[in-house]
Amino acid sequence: MSTSRHVQKRFASTAAKLVSVPISQLPKFPPKGALRHPPPGTPSTSKWGDWDPQTWAALQPSPQSTFTALAHRIGLAQVLSNKEIEQACTHPSYLPFYSKHNPDEQSLNANGNLATLGNSLLGLFASEFLHTSYPHLPTRVLKAAVSAYVGPQTCASVAKEIGAAPLLRWHRTPPNPMRPPILHATALSSIPRALTALVYQQRSLPTARSFAHTFFLSRDVDIRTMLKFTDPRLNLIETVAKYGREKPVTRLLKETGRHSISPVFVVGAYSGVDKLGEGFGSSLKMAEYRACEDALHRLYLSRTPPHEVHLPTSTFLGFTPDALFSSSSSPSSSPSSSASEPLEAEFIPGSLGESEVLLGSAGRSGIRSAERPRMDAGSGDSAVVGR
Repeated sequence: MSTSRHVQKRFASTAAKLVSVPISQLPKFPPKGALRHPPPGTPSTSKWGDWDPQTWAALQPSPQSTFTALAHRIGLAQVLSNKEIEQACTHPSYLPFYSKHNPDEQSLNANGNLATLGNSLLGLFASEFLHTSYPHLPTRVLKAAVSAYVGPQTCASVAKEIGAAPLLRWHRTPPNPMRPPILHATALSSIPRALTALVYQQRSLPTARSFAHTFFLSRDVDIRTMLKFTDPRLNLIETVAKYGREKPVTRLLKETGRHSISPVFVVGAYSGVDKLGEGFGSSLKMAEYRACEDALHRLYLSRTPPHEVHLPTSTFLGFTPDALFSSSSSPSSSPSSSASEPLEAEFIPGSLGESEVLLGSAGRSGIRSAERPRMDAGSGDSAVVGR
């Protein structure tokens, strides 16, 4: 009697860790297979050894109330149904596992196509937002910033924040020469992408953009740490020359403790009378390095004021941004739902920035480059930096 009670408690704790299905929602718990005791000498391959508590727990569907709660948490209760939410939470890796144990039942709908569409939409929204907000951002940094805003790790974090992680149905798949392994974070990142695609299908492109800005692009990402310069001094010289400005010079602005154990130097980078950047350090070279780096950061991280940001996708007039999360939002109530004459807004493009960082180094290619340009020292009583 005590052994049976111990097995039942152990099975209940194992099932509770795997899925978020309360025991009260199960019609018969525990199942008959959990209480079977194989006769002595029965091989494990017989019907007595086929039942596995982890497999049984993974095959249990989530209650419909959990999908309704998720839709209300993200403000899409009037937009998406429980069936669509369930499809968004089902990864394609779960279908072979489900068909193997339920061959007689109808196959489930997975979020494979929806995740692909949502990934493209999120990339579009993030790219236009970053390119319009930071017109001078280098191309490589722009790609890194897009990944930081809507990449797989961010999508997995959004899925956890909205409470969709317990509803995920997936199956771990080992890697093969054709595809990488399917891990939990990979499957979890497909949920926000599928939700974005569903909003786009059920509403319009502006409402999908509003969804992306609410859950993804409203995050605080430090783009400054993504700007890495091997030689900021050389980058600054070529960048200033590209804009047709006067060749930059460095000037020592302040110093203290030159002959002590902890000196501090403050250096400024100038182009004519304009101060481009400022840096400090325990040596002149370090201060010059930081001054040139600060000048480049001021250029490439110059941001367009939010009220002047005009996104290309804003030309498609559909739903207002607040209509997505209101109960009255429906396709028939939108003034732009007329298919005979779609409305378009006038697009005012912003100025294109110099988004490429030019380098004068040949690297390891074996080709000799031109003589390395040197930054001139300031005139007057200012000290020469780097000598």
